[in-house]
Amino acid sequence: MGTPTAQLLELVASSRHLHDPAELTAALRTGHHIWCTGLAEVQQATHADCRDLSDDALSIRCQEAGVTWERGASRSEAISNLVFALWDASPAAMAYTALERRASDVGVCLIPEEEAP
Repeated sequence: MGTPTAQLLELVASSRHLHDPAELTAALRTGHHIWCTGLAEVQQATHADCRDLSDDALSIRCQEAGVTWERGASRSEAISNLVFALWDASPAAMAYTALERRASDVGVCLIPEEEAP
């Protein structure tokens, strides 16, 4: 089956020429599931990597990823912010974002818009 990165890159490539809203919606649903799986893997790995780090070492790790450990934030919040920064910068997340944009260009979104009363 492959990694989430490989799966999302393959999905984006195979969806590149889709124009049918139903097919794009199906691709988005599949991609969203893979995106969630990839995020969970990054979360698990990051928590394991940070478990034994001192607060100073974790702060440096956050800085290296472009994440600010804000004053008053807990260690857990810092790690969560690190997880999302690492995931957002991954090729898998970028591939899914490209698929979302592609679908949006033809009016497809997984979140239905609310109609005005």
